[in-house]
Amino acid sequence: MKVIVIGAGLGGLATSCLLAYAGHQVTVLEKNDQPGGKINEIQASGYRFDTGPSLLTMPFVLESLFERCGADLEDYLAIKPLSPICRYFYKNGNRFDCYQDACLNTAQIQTFAPEDLSAYRRFMEYSRKLYHRTKEAFLFNPLYGFSDIKSLKFSDFLKIDAFKTVDQRVDRYFESPELRKFFKRFATYNGSSPYQAPATLNVIPHVELSLGGYYIPGGIYRLIKALVSLAGTLGVTLTTGKEIRRIVTEHGRAVGVERRDGQLHPADIVVSNADAHETYLNILDSSDLPLGKKKKLTSLEPSCSGFVLLLGINKTYPQLVHHNIFFSENYEREFEQIFKQQQMPEDPTIYVANTSHSDPGHAPQNGSNLFVLVNAPYLNRKTPWEAAQAEQYSNLVIRELERRGLEKLKDHICYSKTITPSDFYRKYRSNKGSIYGTSSNSRFSAFLRPRNKSRSVEGLYLVGGSTHPGGGIPLVVLSAFHAAELIGRYERS
Repeated sequence: MKVIVIGAGLGGLATSCLLAYAGHQVTVLEKNDQPGGKINEIQASGYRFDTGPSLLTMPFVLESLFERCGADLEDYLAIKPLSPICRYFYKNGNRFDCYQDACLNTAQIQTFAPEDLSAYRRFMEYSRKLYHRTKEAFLFNPLYGFSDIKSLKFSDFLKIDAFKTVDQRVDRYFESPELRKFFKRFATYNGSSPYQAPATLNVIPHVELSLGGYYIPGGIYRLIKALVSLAGTLGVTLTTGKEIRRIVTEHGRAVGVERRDGQLHPADIVVSNADAHETYLNILDSSDLPLGKKKKLTSLEPSCSGFVLLLGINKTYPQLVHHNIFFSENYEREFEQIFKQQQMPEDPTIYVANTSHSDPGHAPQNGSNLFVLVNAPYLNRKTPWEAAQAEQYSNLVIRELERRGLEKLKDHICYSKTITPSDFYRKYRSNKGSIYGTSSNSRFSAFLRPRNKSRSVEGLYLVGGSTHPGGGIPLVVLSAFHAAELIGRYERS
């Protein structure tokens, strides 16, 4: 069958490879000048930056992707574990390096929170059980038809801790403020607030700490280059700089797409790697979507966005490892400002990725490439993101990093670039500039993301972080698995 894939992000590329290997004729149309979507890179003034995800988990999902396409991941990519996975800085001076090795973690906890040693072990066991209860029922299941649901163990589904928030469950385990912040922050991995999101998201610590955190030497963008190469060997046609105006439908079925320049691409199947909100409300004709579906989509709360600084500096800071988190003082206040007040936090938690720690070639000699991220509200009238405001907040973040030990950081900046929520919307057409599609700030919202096959339009499939099962590299690849499975189940050439 002839397949058109809208968008060459991770989900679109993964799906195109799976469908091409299955024998379909696949064309990928990408709006931007280079593939990758939010997984991208910038090279400037001798510095190299990944501009999207920076940590890889569950690498076995990537291995499975290449195997399903008749290839060996090792022929395309090297993947290496990180040790430590991340370094955490607290305002009281405490520091915590988290490792996949539980003994290294407990040795540190003994020094700053000995009263929580047993709680740490019990919480990690609780997280492990959550993973095993949710992986088959949710992650590895398209959850589309009756056949997907009838195999579920509902006894497991009732034990996924959806009726407490991440915050409530974590506080029941731990006394120390350091470990409370540490475990609450994992809810931000899908753009949610730990004070609103269901405790089901406490599965993420097991995924990172027990299954491990990894890095792709050369940068995460190497994954996109590998998939573009694989797609080429499988006969996929990839075209960049081609924005889609609309999905063409006839009698309730997708039959192709129309580009902004007016060119039509007929298709038997359309796969959209655009944001699900964008796909349904802006790329599809309004007559193709039931009113109830429109209301449901418009009522979904977007995930948070991000405020990013790319800083190329002529200095190395020995306290920085590959991944670093500088926690705010009042974590709850920070998320209240982001989600409820919809404004930038006055005292933000700051993430700093320093890939030059692992890849010295990503910066000139004795320099560093710092990717600095602060969680931000999705686009709203209170935060218009004019140039002056972006500069003002950049200065706030830099001053805070200087106070936290990166002395005279501003004096060592040789290259800088700011990326705001407005930029995320302009480049990726994500819902109100969100990074992860919808938030999980209600009990079952994580389980109610748009499915990988449209129920409104036949022949239309959706992949990417805004769809089931969610955001992040492994889950986006799983969305491609689900779409390919559903196409095989419901489509006939």
